[in-house]
Amino acid sequence: MERVAAVGTAKGLFFLDDGGMRGPVFPGERFPAVALAPDGRVAAASVSEHWGPTLRLSDDFGQTWTEHDERAVAFPEGLTWTDHSSGATKPAAVVQVWQLAFGAGDTVWAGTEPAALFRSDDGGRTFELVRGLWDHPHRPQWFPGGGGLGLHTILIDPRSADQLHVAISTGGVYRSDDGGASWQARNLGIANPVGVDEAPEFGQCVHKVSRDAEDPDRLFLQNHGGLYRSDDRGDSWVSIAEGVPSDFGFPMVSHPRQGRTAYVIPLDYDLGRCVPEGKARVYRTTDGGSSWTALSQGLPQQNAFLTVLRDGFCADAPARDDVPVGLWFGTRSGHVFRSDDEGESWRCAAEYLPDVLCVRAVTR
Repeated sequence: MERVAAVGTAKGLFFLDDGGMRGPVFPGERFPAVALAPDGRVAAASVSEHWGPTLRLSDDFGQTWTEHDERAVAFPEGLTWTDHSSGATKPAAVVQVWQLAFGAGDTVWAGTEPAALFRSDDGGRTFELVRGLWDHPHRPQWFPGGGGLGLHTILIDPRSADQLHVAISTGGVYRSDDGGASWQARNLGIANPVGVDEAPEFGQCVHKVSRDAEDPDRLFLQNHGGLYRSDDRGDSWVSIAEGVPSDFGFPMVSHPRQGRTAYVIPLDYDLGRCVPEGKARVYRTTDGGSSWTALSQGLPQQNAFLTVLRDGFCADAPARDDVPVGLWFGTRSGHVFRSDDEGESWRCAAEYLPDVLCVRAVTR
């Protein structure tokens, strides 16, 4: 068994495994979104200053790649959207792909900026816009977060491919029970620290959502200020922030095998956006957020002003139950840390990389 991670950075894609590092692949391009599967499939979305957004596919852990001449993820001609920064109406164009997720069979999902969801049923070769979300009456009122108006989370219910959750910054959590034909805002109980209405129906700046391993109805959420859990598929949310040094952060990672277990990396609130006190610590709950434990063995504990983005933290999922789950996170200062024992201890797997935007890992 070998663990492998795909690391998307601001200047290329890297692969890490037990034998070392390979890369940069496609140097100079930004890789904000990567999907990696145990069977070797990789979908990697990049942004080039010259060529714009590009989607590439691999069936062999990135040894060889397929890239189609036409952009796979693109809006239909004639569609428009309002640029909130200028107020101008413009032709809808994909600025970047924020999220990629493999579904059942040949299905691949993509979330983009401006906030939209696309679906492919041919392994990622071609995509269609999910009009049910694009045409939602809330969409004109979604507003960009600090990084843009992006759909950054796609969760597929393991019991039914027709049940999906997405999260948008800033729009909040939306759920579909009919394969994307219709969507409902699911943000009851999530505070909005930057708005006039403290608990609106939508408009929250959700940073990341993850699904519980044992109970698919249970979700964990990191907000722009606030940690939450839902036990009813997002119909309602309760705070689970007590026990962490800050309720601000970006990633939220569920343990892939153990229920009620999740991990976060708190950051100083909003303007600081570095780990509190210059100490790199991962916090784990094993009881659904009732309590949290700091995990720091092997991580720098002084003068470590690290920042981890929403997709810069992940878990792999060994097929064998007797093999501990691995955890990986990358920082904006170019370090990748790895744990092979579910966070009990850590080691530096790579350093001096470009700004790490996305980390995805599996076992093979």
